Amino acid sequence: MIIKEEGENQMIISSVSQGLLWGILGLGIYLTFRILNFPDMTTEGSFPLGGAVAVTLMNHGFHPILATLAGMLAGCFAGLVTGLLYTKGKIPTILAGILVMTSCNSIMLMIMKRANLGLLDIKTLQDLFPFADGTNLLIIGLLAVAIVISGLIFFLYTRLGQAYIATGDNRDMAKSFGINTDCMEVMGITISNGLIALSGALVSQQDGYADVSKGIGVIVIGLASIIIGEVLYSTGLTLLERLIAIVVGSILYQFLITAVIALGFNTNYLKLFSALVLALCLMVPVLKNKFFKGVTLSR
Repeated sequence: MIIKEEGENQMIISSVSQGLLWGILGLGIYLTFRILNFPDMTTEGSFPLGGAVAVTLMNHGFHPILATLAGMLAGCFAGLVTGLLYTKGKIPTILAGILVMTSCNSIMLMIMKRANLGLLDIKTLQDLFPFADGTNLLIIGLLAVAIVISGLIFFLYTRLGQAYIATGDNRDMAKSFGINTDCMEVMGITISNGLIALSGALVSQQDGYADVSKGIGVIVIGLASIIIGEVLYSTGLTLLERLIAIVVGSILYQFLITAVIALGFNTNYLKLFSALVLALCLMVPVLKNKFFKGVTLSR
């Protein structure tokens, strides 16, 4: 009985810590998908790229913090290329993202010299803390989310951040006020992919390996975090509450995944389950208007 309770507690801690790390992915996607209305496919390239760079550097003896930051910078560079292709090259948004995403696959193979690379007996971020593995992962997740949300709140409330939000709200109006909208879009895509790569670096350290195929379907997971968080609450959230809601949505999504695995479903179908969850969440407004007209979800 005690062993069963300990196992359940470990499962809960694991789901929360994973939700926190994947929540950073959702925060990164939010910057482009919700603010810029930019469907950025670079996500599926920058996420595993961050992990590939971090894991490779740690295998070469670099400190985990430096390796993680390097992975984040690699994602920023991928986002920068996408932004320049879109704004200066006038390539459509989805195609620009697909081009960079495809290129990232070859770059990862160039960096790792193989399709996947492990972290056997190599010190990772969670090893920097003296507690149990599950607790260390939870601390890493809480610290990372706190730093990212604090940084985003600080940035988005500056004049530069407000110019970025204005560009997403109405590009033509922002341009008429003298805002360099191309620069704002490139900056947003760069920061977004930096956060996505940071999530990839942290998740790869948690999993103990990096893999070139790790990015397949991650945009669906990120979008699910955003949509679940939005579905939970009505409109009128402050920016801070909205960012926290994304992380909460990510944690709930991880609990759903854990429940699916616990029920004995084949793990090969998790991506299909993710897509179904996202589709249902996206249809909530339509279903609500059709079957629950007048019903509101309290905050």
